[in-house]
Amino acid sequence: MKIVVVGGRGRIGARLVTLLTRGGHDVLAASRRSGIDAVTGEGVAAALRGASVVVDVSDSPAFEDAAVMSFFTTSTRNLLADAAAAGVGHHVLLSIVGIDRVPDSGYYRAKLAQEKLIRDSSIPYSIVRATQFFEFLTTIADAATHGSAVRVPAARIQPIAADDVARAVAAFSTGTPLNGTVEIAGPEPFYMAALLQRVLGARHDTREVIADPHARFFGAALNESSLVPGDEAELGEIRFDDWLGRSAVADPHPSRS
Repeated sequence: MKIVVVGGRGRIGARLVTLLTRGGHDVLAASRRSGIDAVTGEGVAAALRGASVVVDVSDSPAFEDAAVMSFFTTSTRNLLADAAAAGVGHHVLLSIVGIDRVPDSGYYRAKLAQEKLIRDSSIPYSIVRATQFFEFLTTIADAATHGSAVRVPAARIQPIAADDVARAVAAFSTGTPLNGTVEIAGPEPFYMAALLQRVLGARHDTREVIADPHARFFGAALNESSLVPGDEAELGEIRFDDWLGRSAVADPHPSRS
């Protein structure tokens, strides 16, 4: 069947396109580079013509509150309108675990608004909420760096490998619409500070990671369980130690001493 992957050249999208293509599907990787822009609507109707499934794994290029809200709501309205006109039978969205528990995050509020648009549409849907990716951990550390220290909330985190995210999204994309939400996460929970210290240490990065009860997560206050999934979450296969061993060799991070 024809599957359109919006954001098909990104970290998850590229992996997803590869998996779905190997599965024998007719896959279109939709992105601005391919002349398909969900925000302006350019090329969307033509891309969705004949499609059975549209999968949205796109991300906002800007993260200021108003900009990210505009990106997710405008692109989703355009996709829903053109998908309905094309007779698409399944809308799949990659979202984030915990977005309903972090109200002071403009990014999370925008993802919630995106989810609501999909739930309120006439198109059968599946919303896949994932925890943070292993590949995103250094970005968390960089955003929380103050001088030579990384200050993060005293919160737990249960990150997942991007490869496991892509596999899960591929499975839901080729299955029956859930008309609901599912959570996916890595196999192990950690405290954020200890986990980031291990990531930096593997890259010979000398920054010290500190669990600070007053620290914020990209500007948002967290409690200990804000970012962890519920008991019914589907868990990925790749363990953190295995991922870290491979990634530290493949993509070493230079020391910041």
